[in-house]
Amino acid sequence: MAADMKAAIAEAALKLLQEKQTKKLTVKDIVEKCHITRQAFYYHFEDIPDLFQWMLERGTERMLEECRNREDPEEALRYFFLVGINAGTHLKRGIESGYGREIGQLMIQYVYRFMEQLSEEAGLYQDCSRFRQKLLLRYHSEAVMGLLREWTEEDTKNLSQIVHEVYQIMAGAALPGAEKAV
Repeated sequence: MAADMKAAIAEAALKLLQEKQTKKLTVKDIVEKCHITRQAFYYHFEDIPDLFQWMLERGTERMLEECRNREDPEEALRYFFLVGINAGTHLKRGIESGYGREIGQLMIQYVYRFMEQLSEEAGLYQDCSRFRQKLLLRYHSEAVMGLLREWTEEDTKNLSQIVHEVYQIMAGAALPGAEKAV
């Protein structure tokens, strides 16, 4: 029952972000939308950033599981990009809200988790020290977030090529000047 109420609260928060395009989502707005008391909200969540964290964790777990079911790591990366593109509007509204900093930090953490899983399952960075692995994962996570933040319709048309190039870069197969040398 608690998970159902959490899901209902999360759904209400998403609808409010869509409907009102509000800069400051409040607990009052959420409880009115859900027809629950403030105490019920605080029973399930510490505050609104905690709600956003729960929502992102849940979405990330579903996405990671779906990526595990993909045939190869490049296909998992493609799925990740599709999820990011489709969630872009919701995430932008969340970032534009009064909780943008918290949501942005959470998104980076979850992109990092995805990149870490992808690199482990693909056997990337095995010959690197743990320090270098973490640095590469941070670098690639920020790069992918940058791509998604600035995503265009033209990028959508070139999705397969972008995914392939990003994967090649991660795998170390696409180094500057490599095309000229081949």
